[in-house]
Amino acid sequence: MQIQVLGRVDYAATQDAMRAFTEGRHPDTPDQLWLCEHPPVFTLGLAGKAEHVLAPGAVPVVQTNRGGQVTYHGPGQVVAYPLVDLRRLGIYVKEYVFRLELAVIQTLETYGITGHRVPGAPGIYVNLAQPGAHERLVGPRPDPFAGLGKVAALGIKVTRHCTYHGVALNVAMDLSPFSGINPCGYAGLTSVDLATLGVSTDWGTAAARLGERLATHLSP
Repeated sequence: MQIQVLGRVDYAATQDAMRAFTEGRHPDTPDQLWLCEHPPVFTLGLAGKAEHVLAPGAVPVVQTNRGGQVTYHGPGQVVAYPLVDLRRLGIYVKEYVFRLELAVIQTLETYGITGHRVPGAPGIYVNLAQPGAHERLVGPRPDPFAGLGKVAALGIKVTRHCTYHGVALNVAMDLSPFSGINPCGYAGLTSVDLATLGVSTDWGTAAARLGERLATHLSP
């Protein structure tokens, strides 16, 4: 897998570039992983409902062709875009999503943070009271998000068995724009970053750790 660190890039232009790469690739095209961050932007997935954008203010809202609802991208967030041929990798979409989430969980582990999955709600969450505790979430949980904060969002697009879009890990960012939306369509869902959880790290280190984990899990 070829890893490209793009730095801070415009969201719409990056989405266009991902689509062009995917449409132009052939069976022998090497997979790529793009690591970047974006200027402030709300992105709305194919299933996204406008009512989940509560108060965008000056932040632009961009319609995308990924799955999922609305999320926020901004400086201090590592956004990873794996451009992967699932047929060559020999996996299906469900396994692909599992591996994306596993890469985030393992990245968080390097910082002493325990990541959790919530059934039916893609992404990775943390226990706000005890971010480093290893206890698993147990049910039944009437409110599946009670006591949790979302630290990583996931939204993908698959066309002709090839992926783009990806996963975003909150590192050290201004979290206030998240209050202008229902993150991923869930009213009241708390969004957190590594800094909020007491982790001191920089964008480059977090990007390298996440990139290494993704490359490991998405290479034949």
